[in-house]
Amino acid sequence: MSERPPLPPFTAETAALKVRRAEDAWNGRDPAAVSLAYTEDSAWRNRAEFFAGRDAIAAFLSRKWDRERDYRLIKELWAYTDDRIAVRFAYEWHDAAGDWFRSYGNENWAFDARGLMARRIASINDLPIAERDRKFHWPSGPRPADHPGLSDLGL
Repeated sequence: MSERPPLPPFTAETAALKVRRAEDAWNGRDPAAVSLAYTEDSAWRNRAEFFAGRDAIAAFLSRKWDRERDYRLIKELWAYTDDRIAVRFAYEWHDAAGDWFRSYGNENWAFDARGLMARRIASINDLPIAERDRKFHWPSGPRPADHPGLSDLGL
C-alpha cells in the first residue's frame, strides 16, 4: 500500500503543501501519474460527470487535456480539517479554435489514512477571455515558485 504525503491529520502547513503538490501534478498533465494520487475506487463529481476509479480518472483527464490546450492551473487552500481539504482554483486554456477561457471553481477533497484522495467534488464555471487578458504565462509544467497565486492576481 503506497502513501502520498503529507498524510492526515492535516495542519495549515501540510494542507497547503498537499494543495501545491496537487497543482504541480495537474500542471504536468500526465493522466496516469495524476491518477496515482487517488484511491483505486476514488469517487468523483466533476461538473456534471460522476465516475469512480483510477482508470476512469485517467480517461477523464486525457479527454480534458486533449480539449483544454495549453492548460495552466493555480490552486489555493480555502479550508481544511483532519482529513479534508477545500480549495479554490482557476485555470486558463484554449480550445481547438484558439478561443481562450479562464475556468474558476471549488473542490472538496476527502483523504484516506495513506494520503490518497478518496473523494473529489468539483464545481467549475468557464469564462471566455481574450488572449491579451491571460494571467498565467509560465512555460508548460508546474507553476514557478515566484509566480503570483490567485489572491495575488486578484482572482
